[in-house]
Amino acid sequence: MDFKNKVVDLVSSQVDLPKDKISQLIERPKNEKMGDYAFPAFVLAKTMHKNPAEIAKETAANLTSTDFANIQAVGPYVNFAIDHEKLISQTLDEVLSEKEHYGDQKLGEGNVPIDMSSPNIAKPMSMGHLRSTVIGNSIAETMKKVGYTPIKINYLGDYGTQFGKLIYAYKRWGNEEDVKKDPIMNLFKYYVKFHEEAEKDPKLDDEGRAWFKKLEDGDPEAVELWQWFREVSLADFKRIYKELGVDFDSYKGEAFFNDKMQPVIDELKEKGLLHESRGAQVVDMGEDENPALIVKSDGSSIYLTRDLAAAIYRMNTYHFVKMLYVVGNEQAQHFVELKAVLKKMGYDWSDRIHHVPFGLITQNGKKLSTRKGNVVFLDQVLGDAVDLARKQIEQKNPNLANKEQVAHDVGVGAVIFHDLKNDRIENFDFDLDEVVRFEGDTGPYVQYTNARAQSVLRKAAKMGQEPNLSNNSLNDDWSFSVAKALADFPRIIARSSDKFEPSIIAKYALDVAKKFNKYYANVKILTEDEQINSRLALVEATSIVLTEALRLLGVNAPKEM
Repeated sequence: MDFKNKVVDLVSSQVDLPKDKISQLIERPKNEKMGDYAFPAFVLAKTMHKNPAEIAKETAANLTSTDFANIQAVGPYVNFAIDHEKLISQTLDEVLSEKEHYGDQKLGEGNVPIDMSSPNIAKPMSMGHLRSTVIGNSIAETMKKVGYTPIKINYLGDYGTQFGKLIYAYKRWGNEEDVKKDPIMNLFKYYVKFHEEAEKDPKLDDEGRAWFKKLEDGDPEAVELWQWFREVSLADFKRIYKELGVDFDSYKGEAFFNDKMQPVIDELKEKGLLHESRGAQVVDMGEDENPALIVKSDGSSIYLTRDLAAAIYRMNTYHFVKMLYVVGNEQAQHFVELKAVLKKMGYDWSDRIHHVPFGLITQNGKKLSTRKGNVVFLDQVLGDAVDLARKQIEQKNPNLANKEQVAHDVGVGAVIFHDLKNDRIENFDFDLDEVVRFEGDTGPYVQYTNARAQSVLRKAAKMGQEPNLSNNSLNDDWSFSVAKALADFPRIIARSSDKFEPSIIAKYALDVAKKFNKYYANVKILTEDEQINSRLALVEATSIVLTEALRLLGVNAPKEM
């Protein structure tokens, strides 16, 4: 039950304000003893020509409801205290009946392509790729929860000048046997060496560009090497995606749009949008803006050209209601140009395109860079995280069944959760020892809380007791605190999907876990009295919500730890 809407209905019966305005004004008192919701009367002082405290007092005096234990004026606020027993009963009943579907909503429908992850082939996936991958995956799960059909697109970086450089580097320093033994690491080594040598001899850049032009022109040797590099890279990427529990609906990378760029260039010409500037083809963006580069002076295409072709292809293929690009904050200007050029072309659906930016992962405060070889490999981090989780499990619960699976779920889950608990736009420093801790604001802490709840349910089953609300009269503060948090889950999901912000769910999961652990510490759950089944209902409802919150983040929830 949405108690906030009940507050809105009550207040609207007494004050002359639209319901949406009242809803925006409703606050949550910082001190829970003051109530659960508060309406500030300040906003009415001018129109009613009265003191806000007087308005609050008059409004409160005229309000009654069986859903609230208390409605009273506190200074200039009308405070509403929810009936504890009613909220606990209704929330637990809803969670237990809907189970993993609790929080499902119909906030929209239709296809939502999500451009995410998108590593460059022939380079190992680094920690830098983690953010786009896990943020995109969580947004996809959340969009699905609220009614949309997400389409996860891995727009592989499988084209561009860097592949000319790589082909040159392979031909000069590489050999087939080494690449067959360890494809990604050796190709990466050649790429780093190219940049080191190019700093000494800038002519190497011309060699790289020349090989890329050959690739664009369909030179058989260039195409064969490029296809080989792509094949071995994709096999390695899929191995890591499996570790993360992420899959994709499409792996159509930049190269797929090679033959779709010329029609876009022709269309820009036909619509009078393209003109020459210093030998290049550009679209004017306005008086104070730099023009958008479409074709370089040497005739080669750039990212924007391909992204225009990709956007048009996706609209024609998926007829999307929204399209999301989960791409780093540093690319913000690129997406401003992409939307602006599409708009100039007459495609009003460009308004449905959203850039979902995110900050950097740093190490010791420094940005990670593939080009300079200053990179932290993602599979190495995941492996180390699983090892750390395994060691802690050995110390805490050496006889645990399925130790390897639990270590994997905890280690990988810790890395994902740590990323997603941060507001996506923020940069954050990565320290593995901090990430894989069972205490503090971590994924393992939430997982452990859920496992604790499951342990209580197993013990109860051995006693012949099970969750049941038929005789519920729980109204204590500890139970209310947990149930009130559980009641908020649908609102949290809606807010997360609206803002494309997984951290809202991660922070919520931490809050529920903390409230449950306080409940666990203060209430004797397994005491065999008339309320044991109601307490078990609260424990089960907590586990359902924590498991679902973690799932929406892409994190597994082991039942034992």
